Amino acid sequence: MTDFTLLSAFLVGLAGSVHCFGMCGGFAGALTAAIPGGKPPFMYILSYNTGRIISYSFAGALTGALGSIAQSSVKSLLYGFQLFSALMLIAMALYLAQWWRGLTKVEALGRGIWQYLQPVSRRFLPFSSPLSALPYGIIWGWLPCGLVYSTLTWSLAAGTALQGGLLMMAFGLGTLPALFSVSFSAKKFLSLLRNPHTRTFIAMTLIIYAVFLIYRTVNSIS
Repeated sequence: MTDFTLLSAFLVGLAGSVHCFGMCGGFAGALTAAIPGGKPPFMYILSYNTGRIISYSFAGALTGALGSIAQSSVKSLLYGFQLFSALMLIAMALYLAQWWRGLTKVEALGRGIWQYLQPVSRRFLPFSSPLSALPYGIIWGWLPCGLVYSTLTWSLAAGTALQGGLLMMAFGLGTLPALFSVSFSAKKFLSLLRNPHTRTFIAMTLIIYAVFLIYRTVNSIS
């Protein structure tokens, strides 16, 4: 796994966080209602997002481990995982640029589990301390999201559990700027992310990288 792969995961998180406005944006903005009156919100919001990224990283590590086990049994699976992750990268780019919305169907995969997890999160409300926002964020890290699931496919080809976890951590870090901006009403930054030119630039960068990955994989097979 190269540093550019981590950068790509970060960019997906950054651009994809515009999508998060619909799913998590209102929720992130409502976090202040769960914070004790008069308390600075920063540590609570940081704790929540740290928990969310912990869940992403754990899921990436688990997927990376499963991919590693599968590859050790069938060597040719590595090429299949690499091609699949590159195609999913293209799908994510098309989704981020709003040229294709097919990834919304992927989100249905996790709704069954989420209906059991969401009620558990209410036990931590209202927050008694910044630390109590951490498990709340860990639970919300499993919110069904097509972008999260798609990025997880990269972890299959990452090679190890550690690399899969790092990849998903990079994705999670990419979502931070937008969700912090929602929480603190940073309208200029949100406007920049919503700008079609910004989204198109990131999408085209990801597509170019995906084509490079496909070329490299096919070349290594032959």
